[in-house]
Amino acid sequence: MAAQQDAERQGYTQVLWLDGIERRFVDEVGTMNIMLRIGDEVITPPLAGTILDGVTRNSALTLMRDWGLKVSERKIAIEEVMQAGRDGTLAEMWGTGTAAVVSPVGELGYKGETIRIGGGQTGPVTQRLYDAIVALQYGRAPDPHGWMSTVPVPVAA
Repeated sequence: MAAQQDAERQGYTQVLWLDGIERRFVDEVGTMNIMLRIGDEVITPPLAGTILDGVTRNSALTLMRDWGLKVSERKIAIEEVMQAGRDGTLAEMWGTGTAAVVSPVGELGYKGETIRIGGGQTGPVTQRLYDAIVALQYGRAPDPHGWMSTVPVPVAA
């Protein structure tokens, strides 16, 4: 709670959590899984203890791999993220979660430094994921993975 309150005082809506041991590796954003696109690689932390194996996370990873994107599940240090922000290779950053679906991150602050991500705009992969997942949720897109189930609606008497 204290970290969230501190983030809000600084004008942020979420906290990017780092690992609890070294406090160096990106973990999650708020209660969502975090994903970043640095150059041509999409990176998300691996499932290693504290990371929730979320349905939306898995759906996003599957879709991006279907689209031929380079996707890595690996540790990523906050310093690597900040350096990518400084040199302009941090193209996109987003959280995935059940309620949020796909939520872009437009700005990141760390140790008094602030970086804008993608000019503060929703990036193309972020938008494509959002559109694809929502289309599946509402049955407006084909489901090649068998993720959807038909739920019969009882007829009123």
